[in-house]
Amino acid sequence: QGPLVESGGGLLQPGESLRPSCAAPRTITSVFNPSTMGWYRQGPGKERDLVATIAPDSSTNYADSVKGQFIITRDNARKTVYLQMNDLAPEDTAVYYCNRILGGRSYWGQGTQVTVFS
Repeated sequence: QGPLVESGGGLLQPGESLRPSCAAPRTITSVFNPSTMGWYRQGPGKERDLVATIAPDSSTNYADSVKGQFIITRDNARKTVYLQMNDLAPEDTAVYYCNRILGGRSYWGQGTQVTVFS
């Protein structure tokens, strides 16, 4: 199936933007393209929660807390998913995890840390 590799986390100040990515370089296209891809996050002392998902037809779903602030996109040719995060705030501090679902099976990346500090 191939691993999911997140990158692009960082240390930011409030109001800044970031676009982490999630690549699946060893996942074959015929598996990646029909997969639903998603981003989840786990803040300090909190459970892992849904941020956004993008279906094979590129339809999207967002947590209410990030609607209008985050945008999820996918590039099937690069087997990569992006999360454009705008106007970041301290409450967005979390480890952001990439997820792939296909045929009822779920796969996770190792996570990328995003820290927003004043």
